[in-house]
Amino acid sequence: MRNRMYRKSALARAFAVSLAISSGAFLAVALPSVPATAQSAAQKASVDAAKAAGQVGEQGDGYLGFVTPSTDPTLAAAVAAINAGREQVYRDIAMKTNVTPAAAGQATAEQLFSRLPAGQFFRPLNGNWTRKT
Repeated sequence: MRNRMYRKSALARAFAVSLAISSGAFLAVALPSVPATAQSAAQKASVDAAKAAGQVGEQGDGYLGFVTPSTDPTLAAAVAAINAGREQVYRDIAMKTNVTPAAAGQATAEQLFSRLPAGQFFRPLNGNWTRKT
Protein backbone atom coordinates (compact mmCIF):
# COMPACT_ATOMS: atom_id res chain seq x y z
CA MET A 1 0.00 0.00 0.00
CA ARG A 2 2.77 2.41 0.93
CA ASN A 3 4.58 1.71 -2.36
CA ARG A 4 1.46 2.54 -4.34
CA MET A 5 1.03 5.82 -2.49
CA TYR A 6 4.63 6.77 -3.22
CA ARG A 7 4.26 5.93 -6.91
CA LYS A 8 1.02 7.91 -7.08
CA SER A 9 2.60 10.98 -5.47
CA ALA A 10 5.66 10.71 -7.74
CA LEU A 11 3.37 10.54 -10.76
CA ALA A 12 1.41 13.53 -9.50
CA ARG A 13 4.63 15.55 -9.11
CA ALA A 14 5.81 14.55 -12.58
CA PHE A 15 2.45 15.56 -14.01
CA ALA A 16 2.58 18.91 -12.20
CA VAL A 17 6.03 19.67 -13.63
CA SER A 18 4.93 18.56 -17.09
CA LEU A 19 1.82 20.72 -16.88
CA ALA A 20 3.81 23.71 -15.68
CA ILE A 21 6.32 23.31 -18.49
CA SER A 22 3.73 22.89 -21.21
CA SER A 23 1.77 25.89 -19.98
CA GLY A 24 4.87 28.06 -19.84
CA ALA A 25 4.35 28.71 -16.14
CA PHE A 26 7.57 26.92 -15.26
CA LEU A 27 9.54 29.08 -17.66
CA ALA A 28 7.96 32.21 -16.26
CA VAL A 29 9.13 31.22 -12.80
CA ALA A 30 12.59 30.00 -13.79
CA LEU A 31 14.02 32.25 -16.44
CA PRO A 32 13.36 35.77 -15.21
CA SER A 33 14.98 34.85 -11.90
CA VAL A 34 18.13 33.41 -13.46
CA PRO A 35 19.69 36.69 -14.68
CA ALA A 36 18.77 38.51 -11.48
CA THR A 37 20.76 36.19 -9.23
CA ALA A 38 24.52 36.21 -8.74
CA GLN A 39 25.57 37.83 -11.98
CA SER A 40 26.63 41.28 -13.04
CA ALA A 41 25.92 43.00 -16.34
CA ALA A 42 29.57 42.47 -17.28
CA GLN A 43 29.33 38.74 -16.56
CA LYS A 44 26.16 38.44 -18.62
CA ALA A 45 27.77 40.35 -21.51
CA SER A 46 30.87 38.15 -21.33
CA VAL A 47 28.81 34.95 -21.42
CA ASP A 48 26.52 36.27 -24.17
CA ALA A 49 29.58 37.07 -26.32
CA ALA A 50 31.04 33.61 -25.63
CA LYS A 51 27.73 31.98 -26.56
CA ALA A 52 27.62 33.93 -29.82
CA ALA A 53 31.24 32.89 -30.52
CA GLY A 54 30.46 29.23 -29.87
CA GLN A 55 32.63 28.94 -26.74
CA VAL A 56 29.80 28.50 -24.22
CA GLY A 57 26.47 26.73 -24.61
CA GLU A 58 23.38 25.57 -22.77
CA GLN A 59 23.39 22.08 -21.31
CA GLY A 60 20.55 19.62 -20.73
CA ASP A 61 20.92 19.97 -16.97
CA GLY A 62 20.03 23.67 -17.13
CA TYR A 63 23.54 24.98 -16.64
CA LEU A 64 26.06 26.64 -18.93
CA GLY A 65 29.01 24.63 -20.17
CA PHE A 66 32.12 25.19 -22.25
CA VAL A 67 31.82 23.97 -25.83
CA THR A 68 35.56 24.45 -26.18
CA PRO A 69 37.99 24.72 -23.24
CA SER A 70 38.66 28.26 -22.11
CA THR A 71 41.76 29.78 -20.59
CA ASP A 72 40.00 33.05 -19.83
CA PRO A 73 39.56 33.27 -16.03
CA THR A 74 37.07 36.13 -16.35
CA LEU A 75 34.81 34.04 -18.58
CA ALA A 76 35.16 31.01 -16.28
CA ALA A 77 34.17 33.18 -13.31
CA ALA A 78 31.18 34.58 -15.21
CA VAL A 79 29.97 31.08 -16.15
CA ALA A 80 30.44 29.94 -12.54
CA ALA A 81 28.50 32.93 -11.18
CA ILE A 82 25.60 32.41 -13.58
CA ASN A 83 25.52 28.69 -12.84
CA ALA A 84 25.49 29.41 -9.09
CA GLY A 85 22.52 31.71 -9.60
CA ARG A 86 20.73 29.09 -11.66
CA GLU A 87 21.40 26.46 -9.00
CA GLN A 88 19.66 28.61 -6.41
CA VAL A 89 16.72 29.25 -8.73
CA TYR A 90 16.35 25.51 -9.40
CA ARG A 91 16.37 24.83 -5.65
CA ASP A 92 13.67 27.43 -5.12
CA ILE A 93 11.55 26.02 -7.93
CA ALA A 94 12.06 22.49 -6.60
CA MET A 95 10.78 23.50 -3.18
CA LYS A 96 7.71 25.20 -4.65
CA THR A 97 6.83 22.44 -7.12
CA ASN A 98 7.89 19.41 -5.08
CA VAL A 99 10.41 18.13 -7.64
CA THR A 100 14.16 17.76 -7.46
CA PRO A 101 16.46 20.65 -8.38
CA ALA A 102 17.81 18.43 -11.18
CA ALA A 103 14.30 18.04 -12.63
CA ALA A 104 13.77 21.79 -12.43
CA GLY A 105 17.06 22.40 -14.26
CA GLN A 106 16.28 19.85 -16.95
CA ALA A 107 12.82 21.27 -17.54
CA THR A 108 14.27 24.76 -17.85
CA ALA A 109 16.94 23.47 -20.27
CA GLU A 110 14.23 22.17 -22.61
CA GLN A 111 12.69 25.64 -22.70
CA LEU A 112 16.09 27.29 -23.18
CA PHE A 113 16.92 24.97 -26.08
CA SER A 114 13.74 25.93 -27.90
CA ARG A 115 14.55 29.63 -27.54
CA LEU A 116 18.22 29.57 -28.50
CA PRO A 117 19.12 31.72 -31.48
CA ALA A 118 20.47 29.97 -34.56
CA GLY A 119 24.21 29.41 -34.39
CA GLN A 120 24.41 28.90 -30.63
CA PHE A 121 25.32 25.57 -29.06
CA PHE A 122 23.35 23.24 -26.80
CA ARG A 123 24.04 19.81 -25.37
CA PRO A 124 21.17 17.49 -24.42
CA LEU A 125 21.64 15.19 -21.46
CA ASN A 126 24.00 12.37 -22.48
CA GLY A 127 24.45 14.00 -25.88
CA ASN A 128 27.02 15.97 -27.81
CA TRP A 129 27.32 19.69 -28.45
CA THR A 130 25.10 20.71 -31.35
CA ARG A 131 24.88 24.04 -33.14
CA LYS A 132 21.27 25.17 -33.49
CA THR A 133 20.24 25.75 -37.08
